[in-house]
Amino acid sequence: MSIKKILGTALAVASILGFAASAEAKTTVRISHTQIETHPDHIGFVAFKNFVESKAGDKYDVRIFPNSSLGANEKVLELVKMNSVQFLSVSTANIESFNKKYAVFSVPFLFTSESNFEKFITDPEVLAELGSDAQKDGFRPLGAFTAGTRNFYSKTPINTVDDLKGKKFRVQAGPTNVKMMEAFGAAATPMSFGEVYSALQQGVIDGAENNELALTDQKHGEVCKYFSYDGHQMCPDLIVASEKFLSKLSDEDRKLFEDAAKEAQKAEFEAWHKRIAEAKEQAKKMGVTFIDVDANAFREKVLPLHQQLLNENPAMKAMYEKASAFDASNNK
Repeated sequence: MSIKKILGTALAVASILGFAASAEAKTTVRISHTQIETHPDHIGFVAFKNFVESKAGDKYDVRIFPNSSLGANEKVLELVKMNSVQFLSVSTANIESFNKKYAVFSVPFLFTSESNFEKFITDPEVLAELGSDAQKDGFRPLGAFTAGTRNFYSKTPINTVDDLKGKKFRVQAGPTNVKMMEAFGAAATPMSFGEVYSALQQGVIDGAENNELALTDQKHGEVCKYFSYDGHQMCPDLIVASEKFLSKLSDEDRKLFEDAAKEAQKAEFEAWHKRIAEAKEQAKKMGVTFIDVDANAFREKVLPLHQQLLNENPAMKAMYEKASAFDASNNK
């Protein structure tokens, strides 16, 4: 082999090795969520990934793990605290057991409009207050994804609040949700989301409560043909970051990830509203009827529950008062 070829080969190998070393030097950033790849949460995190890698692709390799591939949210939240996973999209209902003030978002009819809810959860001051215990919690919210409004859907029509009486409805785990259903005169049946379809099919439950995507993405509209808009809950999915991860970043890189969370938030909101409109049309083709009910009649049933929940959980009082004042001021 000629000297020229040897030198050329050596340079090529050195180049490859140099590239490999550079790739290995990147910090892997892991993001977890429980949704499918077409879900707005995933679309939001793709925007997050693109933002970070366009600004600092030589330093960070952002990897998204959808479909609960890293485990259920409660398990992954522990991994976030350890900095094994850096970011997670998690419902506030799943964070209640770690910090009781997050339970405020499970209070039924905390907000009177979806618009007020969306403005509140994306308010930087609100996110900062939620993250005030970050060093103890091990995680910090940097942004929020909307999950719309939670409404009832069932095999029989829910036209009035009295139509809930005696019915069995699946709810998310948590004492607030059980108390809410009792106030409505119904029976709460907590179970994991993945079990709901078969429970509906087999008649274990009469219905469930969620947003419109449950009808289509989870096929619940194949069994439940009535969806009633009462808007009893609005629980956000928070973009939480590992506090250990954030604490090791330079000011510049920390701002990078904070800005990426804002980009994710913006992309998710846009995708959410588009996807909800599409899901509603798709559900109608599945034979689902959408019912507009008197939400105030539902609200009056559970308003007495607010004070009971505050007495049982004083940790959420400050955030409850902040949310109530915010909602009232934005209704003027």
